[in-house]
Amino acid sequence: MPAWKKAGKPVLSTVNYVKDNMDKDIPQVIIDLRSPHEASKGFIPGAVSIPADNISLEKDKFPADKKAPIVLYANDTGSAMEAFKVIRGWGYTNASILEGGIDAWKKAGYPLSSGKLADTIVYVPKPRPGEISVEEFKQIAETLPEDKFILDVRDEDEAMQGMLKGAKNIPTQEIPNKLSEIPKDKEIITHCATGVRAEMAYHILREAGYKVRFLNANIKIDKDGKYEISKE
Repeated sequence: MPAWKKAGKPVLSTVNYVKDNMDKDIPQVIIDLRSPHEASKGFIPGAVSIPADNISLEKDKFPADKKAPIVLYANDTGSAMEAFKVIRGWGYTNASILEGGIDAWKKAGYPLSSGKLADTIVYVPKPRPGEISVEEFKQIAETLPEDKFILDVRDEDEAMQGMLKGAKNIPTQEIPNKLSEIPKDKEIITHCATGVRAEMAYHILREAGYKVRFLNANIKIDKDGKYEISKE
């Protein structure tokens, strides 16, 4: 995923993922790229109107935090592609396109708002439920307490480039089928490369009855297990 993003390739978010973030009160920026007139007939709650034709002129409206999760949508997936390229070019690493656009949202039966959309982005980041501090994560990684279990949820090809000492690799998407490999008598600490998949894994494990937290930060690990963590 990090290499895919670095190459500027498109990233998609499902309607279920966006709705789940809403339900969990996880801050995200949702941009409706359609004309204000069309959007006013039915839009995703909380969305901000920035028509696709104007997007390149609206850079100053976007959050100062380049890690802010930004979800773009139009009527379908392809219609948001050019706007996505512009915003990724500004350095927003967690920008994505809503897969299927507003049509997929409607098909899923999720709620719509109508009337005039907001045209100002308000993004207030806050600690995520289950987030572990960088300092505590480092302490655990260095001392490997008996009651902790570090779970590396990156894909296998990423983990092959280097892993933390004592960590176990199970990619996020494989966790539901490999719960038997994860101890229930220890607190699970998940991490990936940026924190996005680690948070997904956190929710999967929490719903399965595990005591779990996750690292919401960028981490680079070399072949020797040495690592660097940053919140930028």
